[in-house]
Amino acid sequence: MNGSSTSAARLLNSILAQADTFQSVDVALFPPAVYLKQVQEALTGTKLYWGTQNLSQFKKGAYTGEISAPMLNDFGCEYVLMGHSERRCLYEKIGLDQLALDYIIADKYGIAIQEHIMPIVCIGESPEEHEQGKTEEVVLRLVDIIIDHLGVKALSQAMLAYEPVWAIGTGQSATPEWAQDVHALMRERVAKHDPVVAESLQILYGGSVNRDNAAPLFSMPDIDGGLVGGASLNADEFVAICQAASNSVG
Repeated sequence: MNGSSTSAARLLNSILAQADTFQSVDVALFPPAVYLKQVQEALTGTKLYWGTQNLSQFKKGAYTGEISAPMLNDFGCEYVLMGHSERRCLYEKIGLDQLALDYIIADKYGIAIQEHIMPIVCIGESPEEHEQGKTEEVVLRLVDIIIDHLGVKALSQAMLAYEPVWAIGTGQSATPEWAQDVHALMRERVAKHDPVVAESLQILYGGSVNRDNAAPLFSMPDIDGGLVGGASLNADEFVAICQAASNSVG
């Protein structure tokens, strides 16, 4: 929840001016929903995609303040984030436990697939869960719920994003090796259901990606890209990450 229409225009223009330096990878921008029209107009006709930070698990109805998948289609959104760690924290504050939230995310996932919008499903453990050694339990729980919800083949129309919450803004850091192990764990779970889907599944890393750690992260065999947070507010920083991703694929 950052920026204004003026700062958004400045950021978009700066990224677009350097877009020819990262042509080997797909890049999507996820503005606050109020700036979707502005981003759509700026990116239409370019090689960059756009999406939004959340959607409702319902297609329409008396859900004031929510945004539906059909509404996102009106703005040409090809991607949508769901289950982002910051939104999980908001739900926790109103007393919703993480298992219940996982099922809500699975519903959102189904709606996005139906409306031909690619969901990027955020998965990750909290600092407390990390300290308790629950990484595998937390990460695989949502993967299993998603597979149970629509079947493993629906993952061919989705991405996963590993967000180790304990490594975001805490002073700690997830090493590329740690991130690789968790990504491999998720891919192995999917492979038990369908090896072909597992091989093609894109799994992004979202734990404070920056220009310094991007290249080592993207060199890992099961890390297919990044979900960039604060660094995306600085065009040069964001472009450097995109360049690192582009270099990692040749």
